[in-house]
Amino acid sequence: MKTYNFAVEATLDVIGGKWKIVILCILMSGTKRTSELKKLIPEITQKMLTQQLRELEADNIIARTIYNQVPPKVEYSLTEYGRSLSNVLDLMCYWGDVHINHLRSSGAEISVLYEE
Repeated sequence: MKTYNFAVEATLDVIGGKWKIVILCILMSGTKRTSELKKLIPEITQKMLTQQLRELEADNIIARTIYNQVPPKVEYSLTEYGRSLSNVLDLMCYWGDVHINHLRSSGAEISVLYEE
């Protein structure tokens, strides 16, 4: 039996870490192939991307569709259950914008590669 001190821990169990939230934000805009995800997140290693995708799939947050063709084609998309995170992700993006603006107003030089 798993025990959480607070319900937010259950959320962090699924989307915690640096890359899962980034992957989910990208998939909010639609289905992507592995190569597209890698291109949008150049800092992530292929091994880490694969691991994060597998974990999100195991938690039923994303779906992996394999097309039987040569070369093989694999696409990732949010499941209905995964789309239930949209409000959480939207608020995190909004707060990130507020925080970036706060840092910039304090004189920090910050660039954002992909503006939403």
